[in-house]
Amino acid sequence: MTMKQSIVNSQQSLVTKEFISKTTYGVIPACRESFFKKDAGQAGMTKTKGLCALTHGLISITFLSLILILVIGHWSLVIASDEIHSKSAVVMDASTGRILYAKNPNLRLLPASTTKLMTAIIVMEKANLTDVVMISKNAARVAPHKAGLKEGDKVKVETLLYAALLNSANDAAVALAEAVAGSEEKFVELMNTKVIAIGLKETHFINPHGLPGPNQYTTAFDLSRIMRYALRYPKLKEIIGTRVVGVSTENGNDLFLRNTNRLLWSDEDLVGGKTGFTQKAKHCFVCAAEREDSKVIVTLLGSPSRWYLWKEAETLLDKGFNIMANKEEAVIYFAKADYDALSMKRATYKKSLKFKVKSSKLKAKFTKKKAKIFAKDKAKNKKGKYYRIAKKGENGAKG
Repeated sequence: MTMKQSIVNSQQSLVTKEFISKTTYGVIPACRESFFKKDAGQAGMTKTKGLCALTHGLISITFLSLILILVIGHWSLVIASDEIHSKSAVVMDASTGRILYAKNPNLRLLPASTTKLMTAIIVMEKANLTDVVMISKNAARVAPHKAGLKEGDKVKVETLLYAALLNSANDAAVALAEAVAGSEEKFVELMNTKVIAIGLKETHFINPHGLPGPNQYTTAFDLSRIMRYALRYPKLKEIIGTRVVGVSTENGNDLFLRNTNRLLWSDEDLVGGKTGFTQKAKHCFVCAAEREDSKVIVTLLGSPSRWYLWKEAETLLDKGFNIMANKEEAVIYFAKADYDALSMKRATYKKSLKFKVKSSKLKAKFTKKKAKIFAKDKAKNKKGKYYRIAKKGENGAKG
């Protein structure tokens, strides 16, 4: 054996000893014993070195794979704000109301049909489920999505709740509002009164179904609290957790209602939820899930697609349960770009309004100045006229 080979073997021995001392695999001691056996022959040494090299390689791969699995496993629990494509998201402990994870929790956004959760809460508190409602012309003609209710149909309040929450039917939401308060406008007053009673700071409604309009907004945090409040009612919990149901009007018309919440078919932990979509609001979703003794609420607003909506909802549900199980600290992100975009939109509106006001003031100032000049010219002309008449009279007097 040359000097160079001896040095290499010594280095290999040191590295192997260090690696073995840090590893707990049972196969290592046997390898170590044979590898460092001094009185072995050349053939035996070659065989032993080959065996141990192979074993060392396998252990290295296994060890690195284990580290990789642990790293990937840990990384999957860490969700950066840019990995959530929804504009706003909240994960909440349903029992305590504590935020577990959030992205832009107080960013005002359009609620879309998640509004119907508040509609359902008001109905539960103000109406009887067995009451029969006559569908008005206004309710029958409301913009889709609809359950297909016709003017004059007689429908129970419970049936209308199923239609509004499962099928996201706008006609059912309007019918409920009219049945409870006599009109949509008065019902909206009840909704906003409830908003204040629950303690929501960044929510305001203008209709019972969620179609977009000025001064209608909520936040992921507030919507999570609305879901938490709705879960107090076992009937609402039952309805939002129903996949499909067949109902009938009192006139004998059959309705087949299918829940718009796709996660009910894929997640056994899911209690239920409410979806929403408009072109302006994009895709929205609020849901609750239960795992052992833990209950988590997830809210997503402004998701770019249904695919992202479901994917992120599942990811955040797992995130919430992991945080609760490991008693981790809450993680809250604020994406400056989203707030800047909203500020820019508001600033543009204010600038436009300011420009209009300024333009109006300039116009008024110009008009006033023009009127002043015109009055001055008129006064001059008037004076000149009198002068000429006087002159004429004077000349006439003279002649």
